[in-house]
Amino acid sequence: MVADTRNLVFIGMPGSGKSTVGVLVAKRLGLGFVDTDLLIQQEAGRTLQDIVDQDGYEALRQIEEQVLLGLDVQGQVISTGGSAVYSESAMKHLKANGTVVFLDIPLQCVIERIGDYSLRGISRRPDQSLSDLFDERFALYTQYADLTVQGEGMNQDQVCEAVITGLGA
Repeated sequence: MVADTRNLVFIGMPGSGKSTVGVLVAKRLGLGFVDTDLLIQQEAGRTLQDIVDQDGYEALRQIEEQVLLGLDVQGQVISTGGSAVYSESAMKHLKANGTVVFLDIPLQCVIERIGDYSLRGISRRPDQSLSDLFDERFALYTQYADLTVQGEGMNQDQVCEAVITGLGA
């Protein structure tokens, strides 16, 4: 069982189910839920896409890092933005009091689930394809993950069940 004060931190590509599955896991385990994308939007006073469009992907990553480093919660399920793993200091901060769960779905699943990713506020270089971004992030997700759950071919309830089983909760 997850200790009451430890957090569960979800990482993964956009569309992997971090927010949806995170809420389900929080309900099942009686924990709170924090969506850091929403915290970023609240902090910046605008959407993730607006930040990327107006200030560039690096500005989004910078705000994200500040929000993550400022997060001081216990006993929460935390859904991070897909680019959280670019900040080593933020990931160390999250891992200090949390178990990191990588929701792993293949690139084709990402494409099917997020559709037109230009509208999703995804932090990527302007010249970077979704495929290149996927490969770049995959290495970081696997580096930081304490638990990896394969989400392909499963619905959100099945992924929730797999996470809880994987945690031994």
